[in-house]
Amino acid sequence: METQRKNVSSQQSGTRSSRLWGEKYLFWEMTVSYTLEVADVRFGGFSKLLFRWKGSIYRLLYKDLLAFCALYLFFSLFYRFLLSEKQRDLFERVALYCDQFTNTSFIPVLFVLGFYVTLAFNRWWGQYSSFPLPDNLMMVVCGNVHGGDERGRLLRRTLMRYANLSSVLILRSVSTRVHKRFPTLEHVVEAGFMTTHELKKFESLPSDFNKYWMPLTWFSSLAAAAREEGRVRDDVALRLLMDELNKYRGKCSLLFHYDWISIPLVYTQVVTLAVYSFFGFCVIGRQFLNPEKGYKDHKIDMYVPVFTLLQFFFYAGWLKVGELIINPFGEDDDDFETNQLIDRNIQVSMLAVDDMYQNLAPIEKDKHWAQRHFSVPYTLSTAAETLKPAFKGSTFDMRTSGDDLEMHRAADSPLGGKLYLPLKGSLGEGLDGLLQRGKGILRGRSLPSLVDASPCPNDAAASPEGDIVNHKEQQKPLIKVVVGHD
Repeated sequence: METQRKNVSSQQSGTRSSRLWGEKYLFWEMTVSYTLEVADVRFGGFSKLLFRWKGSIYRLLYKDLLAFCALYLFFSLFYRFLLSEKQRDLFERVALYCDQFTNTSFIPVLFVLGFYVTLAFNRWWGQYSSFPLPDNLMMVVCGNVHGGDERGRLLRRTLMRYANLSSVLILRSVSTRVHKRFPTLEHVVEAGFMTTHELKKFESLPSDFNKYWMPLTWFSSLAAAAREEGRVRDDVALRLLMDELNKYRGKCSLLFHYDWISIPLVYTQVVTLAVYSFFGFCVIGRQFLNPEKGYKDHKIDMYVPVFTLLQFFFYAGWLKVGELIINPFGEDDDDFETNQLIDRNIQVSMLAVDDMYQNLAPIEKDKHWAQRHFSVPYTLSTAAETLKPAFKGSTFDMRTSGDDLEMHRAADSPLGGKLYLPLKGSLGEGLDGLLQRGKGILRGRSLPSLVDASPCPNDAAASPEGDIVNHKEQQKPLIKVVVGHD
C-alpha cells in the first residue's frame, strides 16, 4: 500500500510539473489570430489591423528599417557637408549610375522574391498539414479495442500514449519550443509519456538515426497482442488499427523530412542578395542631388526619401515574410503552437479511449420523432434567413421560351416531328400558368410558334395531325409544340 501511495504521489507530482511546463510555454507565445475581426466585410476592416504590434510587420522589420535609414542619412550628410565641390561632382555621377540600375529590371527583385515567398508559403502549409493529430487513431482504438475492465483500459491508454510519445519525440527534433520544454528524455518520462522501463528499451536499441518510430512499433506489437487476447475481435478491426497507425506514422515521417530537406540554400542566397544589393544601390542612387545642376528627376531637394522607404518596407517586408514562414517551428509570434498541440493531443486522446469508452447517454426519441416535416427554430437575429429561398442549382429557375421546348426528330422517325413533353414539379406548373396567361397572344399567331397546353392523350387519334407520342395513361401537364409559318 505504501508503495502504491508513493507511485500515485510521484505521478501527481509529474503531472503538476508537466502542467507547469505547459503553462510556462503556452502563455508566453501564442499564434496571432484575428479571424473574428475580419468575419464581416466593413469599412476600414483591414485598416484596424495595421495598429497591432504583436505578429506585425513592424515588429519584424523595424530594426532593418532603422539600419537602412541610418545608412542613407550617413551618405546624405557625407555628400552635403564633408565633400569638396569636385568630390561632390564625382559622387553625383556615381549616384546617377546607381540610380539607373534601381529603376530598371537589371536586378529582378520582384520575380525572385515573389516566387520564393510562394514556395515558402506552400512549404509552410504542407508542414501544418503534416502535423500528427491522433483524432482518427483514437476513434479507431476506442471502437475496436474492447474491454471495460482494467486490462482493456490499460491497453487503450497505452496504445494512445505510444502514439503521443512518437509525436513528442519527432517534435523534439524539429521544434525549438518543444525541445526547450523536453530537453532530455528524462523530462519526457517525468511528463508521463514514457516509463522508465520503456526508456531503457529505447536507449538500448543501437541506431545512428532518429528513433521517433520506435513507440509506433510498440503500438503495432501491442495491437497484435490485443488481437490474440480477443480484445480486438477480428482481423478487419486489426487492419483498421494498422491503417490508421500507418497514416499517423506517415505524418511524423513527413514532418521529419520537412525539417531535413530545406529549400535549396542557393535560392535563399539569391533572393537575399537580390534584395540587399538592390537597396544597397538605393542608398547611393536615391540620394537627392543638387537641383541647380539640372540633373534629370532631381528638381526638388528633400532629406527624407519617402517612396524609397515605402519600397524598402514592401520588399524587405516581403523577404521577412519568407523568413518567417520558411520554418514555423521556432519561437516567432506566428509560429506553430507545438506545445499547446501536444497538451491538447494527450488530453483528448486519453479522454476518448478512457472516459468516453462506452460512456453513452440513454437513447431517446428525438424531439421531432412524430413529425415528418419540421423546421429548426431561428433566433430573432437570424430569422431573416428563413425568407431566402433554398439554392437548387443555377439553372433551376432559368426562363425558357416555347422554341426552347421544341424537340426535333428525324424525318424517317415513326414518332414524327411533334412531341408532347411532360413537365414535372414546379417547372411544369410555372410554365403551365405562363402559357395560360399568354393564350390570347398565342391564338392571335403573333409568335412564330403556337404553344398549347393539354392533358396527356390516350391514343394517337387525339391529334389531328396523327403525329403524337403515345404515353402511359397519366394526367400530367404536357406541352404540344406545333411549328407553323404564316
